[in-house]
Amino acid sequence: MNPDIEAIFLDVGNTLRIVIKDPEFQAAAKNEFMHLIGATGPVDEFFEMLEGRWDKYREWSFANLLEASETELWTKWLLPDYPADLIAPLHGKLTRLWRDRDGRRVPRPDVKTTVLELHKRGYKLGIIANTITETEIPDWLESDGLTEYFGALVLSSKFRHRKPGTEIYHEAARRIGVEPAHCMYVGDNPSRDVPGTRNAGFGMIIVLMDSEKLKKTPPTGDGIPDRIIQSCSELLEIFPPR
Repeated sequence: MNPDIEAIFLDVGNTLRIVIKDPEFQAAAKNEFMHLIGATGPVDEFFEMLEGRWDKYREWSFANLLEASETELWTKWLLPDYPADLIAPLHGKLTRLWRDRDGRRVPRPDVKTTVLELHKRGYKLGIIANTITETEIPDWLESDGLTEYFGALVLSSKFRHRKPGTEIYHEAARRIGVEPAHCMYVGDNPSRDVPGTRNAGFGMIIVLMDSEKLKKTPPTGDGIPDRIIQSCSELLEIFPPR
């Protein structure tokens, strides 16, 4: 444990929340998506086409360490053949449905109690997340009664820079009012989160990986974190009251 840590930043996808497969829910999301934009034809063929466009967007995003806004994502990258004046007002709903095609996103069972206890122990809390949605994470925090516990919420979809670039880390530290050396980060992707966090000058990096993933793809080289945990509640064993 680094005794100088004042702020704890957390990732969301696969860290605070996980995806639960639900075929009926996923199929309904795809059907609603097509109905929303007036698309016709086989659902599977339509989404196969969108997946190809998505792959091209991700290639650009990863190469440039940038994130498009939701409006740009849909009008420029994924649905450029539809009228922009039709698609732009629907961007938020389209993003939610696009993400729902993967399954239901639910918080890990120990997230809320861990967040409340870390806050009680005197740590400043924040979120740094690569995500295409601008509203889904704030809405989840609000619905679970967690909004007030996070002093900084930096999403690549709104800030436009993404991990592992250092800009998003430095912005998060600036917003929460703590020097990077006194911040730490909890992520789930060793190859991205570890180098990004260290290059930004954060004081500590922890990776959350379940035993199966850890056994299959253990961190190596520059991706080895300071600690590996398998549940959010393990943070309470690492960070005592300040």
